[in-house]
Amino acid sequence: MSDDNLTPRPVRDSQSEMTEIVLPNDANPLVALLGGRLMHWIDLAGAMAAHRHSRSYVVTASVDHIDFLVPVRVGDLVILRSSVNRVFHTSMEVGVKVWVENYIADTAQHVASAYLTFVSTDGQGHHLKVAPVIPETEEQQRRYEDAGRRREIRRAELDRRRKAKK
Repeated sequence: MSDDNLTPRPVRDSQSEMTEIVLPNDANPLVALLGGRLMHWIDLAGAMAAHRHSRSYVVTASVDHIDFLVPVRVGDLVILRSSVNRVFHTSMEVGVKVWVENYIADTAQHVASAYLTFVSTDGQGHHLKVAPVIPETEEQQRRYEDAGRRREIRRAELDRRRKAKK
């Protein structure tokens, strides 16, 4: 990777927005969006931010906890907003916030939030270094710091599971 690709970049360069309309094939028998479909969209929205920041291929390494806060119905618009929260060495944490918009009633509600870890790779799957991210706002700085704490929690959990297998 060239040194140009390792020049620090602001969070805003990674910010992405994806919008989907919920169709009948996206829904369960209760006419609500399938949780798995939403998780797929979250993964795609997160990958967009990771691609934009790293300027490389990325693979999903992990997804933190997801709660579905409100149902999403057929005909609703789903808006997914994502950005890189923090870069580590070859990985980056991306936050995705999901909203549902009912354009008839002119309402919007928070549906879910998730933190995903992506790893930057080349075409052969070798890990690549990622340029640092520069938080510019207080909110971005908070998310940057929180990402460091979440990483420590993930590492501790991984270590605990490895020890439990022995």
